[in-house]
Amino acid sequence: MKKLLLSITLVLLVCTQSRAESSVWKIQKDESVMYLGGTFHLLRPSDFPLPPEFEKAYKASELLVFETDLGEFNKTSVQQKMMAKAVYGDGSTIDKHLSAKTYKLLDEYCTSSGISLSQLKHFKPSIIAVTLASIELAKFGVAKEGVDSFFHKLATQDKKGIEGLETIDQQTQYVVGMGEGNEDAYITLSLQDLKSIRRDYDTMVDAWKKGDVKKLDALFVAELKTKMPKLYKELLTDRNKNWLPMIEAYHQTPEKEFILVGAGHLVGSDGIIEALKRKGYTVEKLL
Repeated sequence: MKKLLLSITLVLLVCTQSRAESSVWKIQKDESVMYLGGTFHLLRPSDFPLPPEFEKAYKASELLVFETDLGEFNKTSVQQKMMAKAVYGDGSTIDKHLSAKTYKLLDEYCTSSGISLSQLKHFKPSIIAVTLASIELAKFGVAKEGVDSFFHKLATQDKKGIEGLETIDQQTQYVVGMGEGNEDAYITLSLQDLKSIRRDYDTMVDAWKKGDVKKLDALFVAELKTKMPKLYKELLTDRNKNWLPMIEAYHQTPEKEFILVGAGHLVGSDGIIEALKRKGYTVEKLL
């Protein structure tokens, strides 16, 4: 789904002040400060440079905290483990986990797009959906680099601290588990989203760059919450609850952290921003 697959300057004029926001927040309680950035995982080269608030938070921080330590993905052993989880362990194929109607829709989409479904048949629904979305996104220049990978490389070069809120195994399980037990609905919605992926991508990136919280909630969260509540709970709310005490613990350290997670985790009534506000933190856009 586009909501899953898919994540400005302060202008001063004489007698007039106009503010453009981004998806970066300053979190404060007492004298302690940290920064929270909503990320977009896949971007086009034309989407760089990033909104300047990201660089401002980065420069002010000693430690970068991501959903997981992206450097681990480069290890051969990790890649092998991920591949093993991405396919059905019992040797079955996707057609055995979909209704005849849904499988026909998937086959028709792949045929019309010149994609060999036979090469994907051993993969689980989430991997198939992500693969198809990646192929479509690549057609209009969306690369593998996004906000997370950009800052991970930068922090590595600058020898800043790097940590993750969850392990590679945990994140892999979240990804490969999407749609399990609800395969027909997951694949059907994914195919529907692919039809408008270019238009929707542009809309989402624009909302993310502007830090438009209401639109981000509508684009990243609302449909998932309504149409697939189980996945919404597993992918967003459960993880947000797991991360919140860790984020609070980081806030107690003497160093400043820049915590970077997918924008969908921050917005909405179940998002981290509202959770921090309820706990008494001062949360404001970084300008």
